[in-house]
Amino acid sequence: MKFQLKNILAVVAIALAFSSCSSDSDTPVVDELAELTKFKEITNTTHTIELYAHMGALEQGHNEISLRIKDKTSGDYVKNATVSWMPLMHMTMMTHSCPKSGVEKVTADGTLYKGNIVFQMPQNATEYWDLKIDYTINGAAYTATSVIDVPASAKQRVTTFTGSDNVKYIVAYVEPHHPKVALNDITIGVYKMESMMSFPVVDNFKVKIDPRMPSMGNHGSPNNVDLTQSTLDKLYHGKLSLTMTGLWKINLQLLNASDVVLKGETITDLVPASSIYFEIEF
Repeated sequence: MKFQLKNILAVVAIALAFSSCSSDSDTPVVDELAELTKFKEITNTTHTIELYAHMGALEQGHNEISLRIKDKTSGDYVKNATVSWMPLMHMTMMTHSCPKSGVEKVTADGTLYKGNIVFQMPQNATEYWDLKIDYTINGAAYTATSVIDVPASAKQRVTTFTGSDNVKYIVAYVEPHHPKVALNDITIGVYKMESMMSFPVVDNFKVKIDPRMPSMGNHGSPNNVDLTQSTLDKLYHGKLSLTMTGLWKINLQLLNASDVVLKGETITDLVPASSIYFEIEF
């Protein structure tokens, strides 16, 4: 009886051990860098800051940027940093910034931080962007700065203009990244220039859209929904109807909280395009 009991206990112990191992191995491992590509490293004496984007590069317009901070001595990635950034365009006669979000931790236990920056103009032969990243780890402050590549976008993804209220606005295309022949969710950012360094989000406006295909008789599409601001992300959301593949011009009108048109025109036979627009091709 004692021998049988010992055998039974041994079998139970082995079964529990295998069960425990199986449970551990079945725990899903989250890949923080899924669908992200590193495009830049910025270094100082202590850390290497890795920059990531979905397309593996920046471009003129709205960019979602992720980063990780790697300790040069230990090789470990930092999980408890507080991060901010400042993009600057260095022009011949002036320096200015652009619309940008804060930098937030993606997950509590992860190493990835994320935000977005809207580069309203591209670099050229004499003018360039750099990115300064300030961060604090365990009370110690660090900074790192580097020139970054911001080429012109192939299609118009951001428009800068002065409204009828004499305020300078920046309107940036955010999504869809991969448009389809369907009723797409469309997202746009609307910002104003308070100073050369301050570009806050504009609240409670409306963006009217009228997508057209210039190469196909400038025909439009049905069931589009104008964009209004979300209280969650402060961006503007609506519906974009695309009825076929090809080049589309998304004609825009920007309206203030009183429904006054600040910029942009209604499309008619005599007015085939608005003065503010985006382009997408798929």
